[in-house]
Amino acid sequence: MTKKLLILLFFLGSFFVQAQTLAWRTNMTDAIAISNEQKKPMLILFTASGVPENLQNEIFKTPDFAVWSRDNVVLVKLDLSDETASDGDKEQNVRLKNAFGVQDLPEVCYAVASVRKNKTTFSALGKISYKPGGAKSWIAESNNILHPSE
Repeated sequence: MTKKLLILLFFLGSFFVQAQTLAWRTNMTDAIAISNEQKKPMLILFTASGVPENLQNEIFKTPDFAVWSRDNVVLVKLDLSDETASDGDKEQNVRLKNAFGVQDLPEVCYAVASVRKNKTTFSALGKISYKPGGAKSWIAESNNILHPSE
């Protein structure tokens, strides 16, 4: 009986760990296609090595954020210090950072994009950075950006 209970707990534990794994996209073209297919805006995280990890640790690594993000956005992470990125991706990421007016890293921009005749047009919905208060507060502010009339 104890052995069966331990096996059950092991499987449930691994299920919950997998359920909280976030699917961050790093390729903007793929992210736009998924965003349009799922009819969800993109949450674009602009980051780099050496930046404070409060946003990652206190918001993105919580179960509340995992559930909310799965239902509401397509996650995109653009690491401006990624040495493995191609020169084209590096240039694109810097252009996007400047286009969205990102000053301090890390910062999140919400956007939708459309592609017509091989030209991508972004519509910025808003920006948010780390603020103390936990995931629920951050999610509430994000919902205000994504659904301003509600």
